This record gives sequence, C-alpha cells and structure tokens, in this order.
Amino acid sequence: MSTRKRSGSGTKQPKEKIVYIFESLFRGEDVVRGYNNFWNELFLITPPSLEILDTEIQQLDDLKMCAAKPNIILVVKKCIEMLDSDNPKRVNNSLITLSSLTFALCRKYSVTQETSENYLEYVVAEAEDEIKSLIDKIKVLLSESDESSFYCIKFLLPILITNSCGRNKIMEYIMAANNLFEPLKKILSDPTQRLKYGNDIVILLTLLVNYRKSDRTNPYAVQLSLLDDEFALHGFGQIISTTLFEFIRLQSTNDVTTHNNSWISSFSSIVGNIFLSEEIDGKSQNIRQNTVLLLALYEAVHLNRNFITTLATTHTETSTAPSDLLSNSDVLPEVQTAPMLEASQYPTNLIVAVFQYC
Repeated sequence: MSTRKRSGSGTKQPKEKIVYIFESLFRGEDVVRGYNNFWNELFLITPPSLEILDTEIQQLDDLKMCAAKPNIILVVKKCIEMLDSDNPKRVNNSLITLSSLTFALCRKYSVTQETSENYLEYVVAEAEDEIKSLIDKIKVLLSESDESSFYCIKFLLPILITNSCGRNKIMEYIMAANNLFEPLKKILSDPTQRLKYGNDIVILLTLLVNYRKSDRTNPYAVQLSLLDDEFALHGFGQIISTTLFEFIRLQSTNDVTTHNNSWISSFSSIVGNIFLSEEIDGKSQNIRQNTVLLLALYEAVHLNRNFITTLATTHTETSTAPSDLLSNSDVLPEVQTAPMLEASQYPTNLIVAVFQYC
C-alpha cells in the first residue's frame, strides 16, 4: 500500500513502472514468465532515461552484474529484434534502450580494461548473430528519420571509443560489413543533418579510418581516399574549421575581456609571467579536446587529394556548427555587450583556421 507524504517533506518523484521492470531485470529475475507478449508491450512504453539506466548499471557490483548478465544479453537481443517491427514506436524505443544500455555498460567498464574486455566481449559473443544483423540495420536506420540517426550514432560512438579499440569485436563486424560509409557521407553532404550530427560523424569516420590500418587494408580508408563528392568533402572540412574557429573566437573573446576588464589588468600584465604556465596549461587542455578533429584533418589531407581544394574554401561563420558545440541551454551574449573583434582576426577558411589555431 502506498503512503502519502506530507507536503514540504521533500517527497521523491515516484518511479515509473518501466524503471521497476529494468530493476528486476538487472537483479536477474525472470520477469517474462507468464507474459507471452511481454517484449511487444515493453517496447510500447517509453524507456527509462539515459541517466536512470546509467545509474542502475553503475550501482551494480561485480556479483550483481554477473547475475544480470543473462537478462542484459536478452535485452540486447530483443532490442535488435524489435528493429524489424512495423510499429515506429517500438523501433524508436528499442533504439533508445539499446543506445542507453550500451553507453552505461561502456562507461561502467571504461576504467578497468581487463574486466571490460571480459564482460563486454562475453555479451557480444552471446549475441553475435543479432549484433551482426544490427550493423546491416544501422545502415538503413541512418538514412531514415532524424531520431533514428541520432540513436544509431549514440550507439556506435561509445562502442568505438571504449578501451582496446584494436580488439573491439563490434568494430570487426563493422569492418566486415563495410556498409556505413555511404550513409555517413550522406549526412555530411546534407546541411541540416550536418548541423545536428556532423561533429559525431567526423569522429566516427576518423575512428573507422584508423582502425588497424597499419597491419591490413582498411575499407573506410580506401573509400575516404576515393571520395570525390564535393558536398561531403566541403561538409567534412566545414565541421573541422567551425570547431577551430569557435575555439579561436572564444580565446580571442577571453583575451579582449581580460584586456578591457579594468585598470588592474594593466598592472597584472606586469606580473603576468608569474601565472603564464597556468594559462598555457588551461589552453593546452582545450587544444587536446580537439585532437580527434585534427587527426580527421590529417587523414583527409593524407588520403584524399580532392580534399586539397577544401582547404582553401571560404566558410562563413553561420554556415554550420558541430552538433555538440552549443547545447540548447547555452545562452549567447547580447550583441551590444559582447566584445567586438576585428573581422580580420577571424580565419576565412580551413587552412587559415589551422594556422591561427596552432
């Protein structure tokens, strides 16, 4: 029987039914027994949020994770199976569940490499046939609705950036299927899609191109070297230049703000060298965050001679922006209060952006 707490006593938000179901699954309970239509009904319910599912996974110790393993494998299989459903809601909810569960598992085992390999490799091995079919389905889903593309990308990214990428079994399946380059290229070619997912797509392509390229032929490196789609190449370069441009703009804005802050900045400049090392460390940390995009630039220039023309292509500041550059909650400064920078300080194309960034 539920009890009602008095108002003002700090009542907690009641859990949804779907959360209790996943808690039971993670305890290793057989929640399917007696419910012939369990999975069809489950995927009609809005799945738990990423935060809730991640919290549930993170709080399980090794013993509880072992108990949950059969049900986790079962959920993965059913999520993939449900992607063939004619009901769009079931397809969408299964994608959300799969991407959230993948993220939570990868995050839990991202620290302890040996345990990560043992657990995740076991899950992949037990669902091998389903995961192989998933790679084929992702190609189709990436070309469908925006929401499907979003959750496909959010499934792929944590899988590809976990520890021991060189021994990643799912990466092997992706390489064997060799079917993701075209849908990823189409997203880069489309301005609207590029605005939403461009940054993630460039990261995905960079990871795929660099997978074991030193000891065997990499099909994604070959396809990138042969790419002659002007729109895709332009989009690829635009994502990199926009990110570098934003970094330069923020650094310039900070410099101007510090310079014009007050009379004390003049005095501070006299003794500024005392804190120079701290400023350099802070800037270096920001630069390291863009390393993968610089690697993407290197691979594009190194592999594709058609990309040379993209280096000198002029980009406008409002052309597009990486999908994760600004969140919806970020507030841009008012025009009249923002420091005014000379237009000549802005890089006009990718090669200028790189030189100014360095």
